[in-house]
Amino acid sequence: MVLASTSKVVLGCVAFGIFWVLAVFPSVPFMPVGRTAGSLLGAMLMVLFRVITPEDAYAAIDLPIIGLLFGTMVVSIFLERADMFKYLGNLLQWKSRGSKDLLFRVCIVSAIASALFTNDTCCVVLTEFILKVARQNNLPPQPFLLALATSSNIGSAATPIGNPQNLVIAVESGISFGQFLLGVFPAMIVGVLTNAAILLCYFWRYLSVEPTDQQERGAANGPEVVADDEVTSHRFTPARMSHVSSLNPDDFDCVSEPIIRSASVNASVNGDLRSRSINSEADMQFSIKSLRSSSMSHEMVEVSTVPAATLDGASSRKFTRTASQQRSVIIEDAPPSPPDSVAADGEKDKELPEVVEKRWRVLVWKTAVYLITLGMLIALLMGLNMSWTAITAALVLLALDFTDAQACLEKVSYSLLIFFCGMFITVDGFNKTGIPNTMWELVEPYSRIDSAKGVALLGVVILILSNVASNVPTVLLLGTRVAASAAAISPASERKAWLILAYVSTVAGNLTLLGSAANLIVCEQARRAQFFGYNLSFWSHLKFGVPSTIVVTAIGLLIVSSY
Repeated sequence: MVLASTSKVVLGCVAFGIFWVLAVFPSVPFMPVGRTAGSLLGAMLMVLFRVITPEDAYAAIDLPIIGLLFGTMVVSIFLERADMFKYLGNLLQWKSRGSKDLLFRVCIVSAIASALFTNDTCCVVLTEFILKVARQNNLPPQPFLLALATSSNIGSAATPIGNPQNLVIAVESGISFGQFLLGVFPAMIVGVLTNAAILLCYFWRYLSVEPTDQQERGAANGPEVVADDEVTSHRFTPARMSHVSSLNPDDFDCVSEPIIRSASVNASVNGDLRSRSINSEADMQFSIKSLRSSSMSHEMVEVSTVPAATLDGASSRKFTRTASQQRSVIIEDAPPSPPDSVAADGEKDKELPEVVEKRWRVLVWKTAVYLITLGMLIALLMGLNMSWTAITAALVLLALDFTDAQACLEKVSYSLLIFFCGMFITVDGFNKTGIPNTMWELVEPYSRIDSAKGVALLGVVILILSNVASNVPTVLLLGTRVAASAAAISPASERKAWLILAYVSTVAGNLTLLGSAANLIVCEQARRAQFFGYNLSFWSHLKFGVPSTIVVTAIGLLIVSSY
């Protein structure tokens, strides 16, 4: 393909350059609008500069990829509500045999979870949990945060739903879920084990410190109080990375702060105040708490009664604090009559059937979520259309929730979907300038995958371009060209080229802190963690990321190219 007209080439480069700057550096001082607005700006400039027509711009948006992204987001939201990620977090500590065992578990669990639930989701949910576990055991946070970030990227390469660039490759190439898994999974497993071995060698001295020495070092730096019950997994909403309510029946003793409201808008303060919980689960928590009050008596550390005068005539209130929930308080009306023991027995007889029924509803709902997700994975392995399979699973989950779907749909990252739409248009416009084809024609004769040198050169090109232009634009720019070059050799070579592109563009995100969104999520989540904050710097990541990425990429290329 020859170059387009000079004006189109220049204007197309300007539009793509603006998109690239805002995508790689979303908070640049002269235009801190973010990645999503940057992609839309690049798309708009491509149309305004007449590099691409409006009709071609609409046609450039790949709706199957958008649908697959939407479906996997909704499924991830329901899995998080069903406490899937909390169970994964508990698995990290189950019968742990020390710091090295914990580091190895972080690598394995985060890799597998990323392959099934995307690397970004895994990093958002597990970062603060892992940080708290490290602080609780007086361990250095850096190796565990690096293990989470790098293993999540490597693990996400194994499946088409592991990360956005794999979604693009799966849709563009037509490779089935099973073929994709068979082609990349062996390289992923070896890569994760290699990455874990490099981590252990790199941090062996820090992980070999005796617990007493670690405690003395922690005491020298200042006391850190970490409650056991505070080590819980954090809730994930793809749009806001905030926390949502859990439906775990095992957590019914946990106490959440209720909202105290008056019965009427115009009522005075001396009216009858009632504790209003945020959702129905708090009612279940209160009921279970009342049934277990005798067994939890040893946890009570403070019980006080507020005099009636302090509430202007309102009835007495009890403020109860437990050791495991020091910041959470239940405010309840003190029972005027009968005595506490009689009231407790009557309340138990009245509320126990309702509580049991609610627990069974939660259990049935969780089971349904897991079964639907398992069905989606089986359908993907059977080779059914990935986009419509994910959308169907999402809609079934929304229907079986028996509630207004607005609350769940609000957690979908529509900004990411819009970013992809703008990026599709921008990259398609840049392709029409002819520059990508011209550059590829210079490299293509030396990067054919029928030779070891060609595979190595192709890997280097993908590795560098993924860190310069980001992995998803790299896949959009190189995908069809690499596949067309390999198709001239054989159909099997074409599939191999797509798999090499998927693996290398994903692992390339481990090279630097800015190479992957998962890295940035771990860094920001760790920095903002309350009471347990840790700053994972660019250079500390680079010192480990460069050798790990080079070794893991080289080993993975040997395995994938031999498939």
